[in-house]
Amino acid sequence: MKIAFHGANAETFLPGFADLLDTPQDLILLSDTLAGPGEAEAFATADMVIGVKYAAGMPALSARLYQVPGAGYDGIDLAALPGATALCNVFGHEVAIAEYVMAALLSFHVPLAQADAQLRQGDWSLWAGKPTGLRTELSAQSVGIVGFGHIGKTLAARCAAFGMEVHVANRSPVSAQGVTMHPLTGLAAMAGQVDYLINTLPLTDSTRGLIGAEVLAALPAHGVVMNVGRGPVIAEQALYDALASGRIGGAVIDTWYVYPGPDAPNPHPGTLPFHELPNVTLTPHMSGWTHGTIDRRRAVMAENANRLARGDELLNRVR
Repeated sequence: MKIAFHGANAETFLPGFADLLDTPQDLILLSDTLAGPGEAEAFATADMVIGVKYAAGMPALSARLYQVPGAGYDGIDLAALPGATALCNVFGHEVAIAEYVMAALLSFHVPLAQADAQLRQGDWSLWAGKPTGLRTELSAQSVGIVGFGHIGKTLAARCAAFGMEVHVANRSPVSAQGVTMHPLTGLAAMAGQVDYLINTLPLTDSTRGLIGAEVLAALPAHGVVMNVGRGPVIAEQALYDALASGRIGGAVIDTWYVYPGPDAPNPHPGTLPFHELPNVTLTPHMSGWTHGTIDRRRAVMAENANRLARGDELLNRVR
């Protein structure tokens, strides 16, 4: 069986992959552009493709499985993907993303970098016992998590462990101990009750722009928005306007509206100048990218390769 690893993202999972297979398979590494000698043919004839992008105009697939090495499959044109090709995704990133969010949340209340910089200059302003050193506590804050999937559940547990008041907005009704649930139709109402609003949702036709001007206007003036789902779930113009005007307190954004490509390898991450705003922390879609995430995803994808070889039911089948 021929397994094609298409592009730099897929390449990350290649080391150690063969060790997880029940029987030896032909593993092939292909460039993102498929422009190398024989690459287009190898892509087209592979039994299994691991990659993050498939669109009309790319070599026609004969693969039995297109395996996305992540949770989001918005880079796959479902209309272009052959009907006989199964589409599967993987998760395993929820621990890493929850730790990223907790680090960001704690940074608003435990100013380690500020304290270090000040003390190096002989400034003891944050010394305990002085009024200038008083700070807030994360346990006194409330969080609203949009989406209650793998990321949302893991994050809610971490926030609750820190003593935060946890709200969750989800499409389908669910129950969770210590969590106040809201329907997605009540997203604005939930936003008005929280200090932090965190998107964990993937991008679909129904989630695009879900967090727009109405929801952002409902946040308290000190409210902070975080995005670790997909960028366009939060309407770009509405988010920029809320931040630039000072209508909300700030944002921590990890998932974006503009990404690197062949013609622009190092673009700014939005069509609007978020990078000029002082109340935004920008990170390059890094929240889930850890050794643990890679190990967990590699194991699931290798198991799907084994199942494909045996003819068994695949894991995390999207289509």
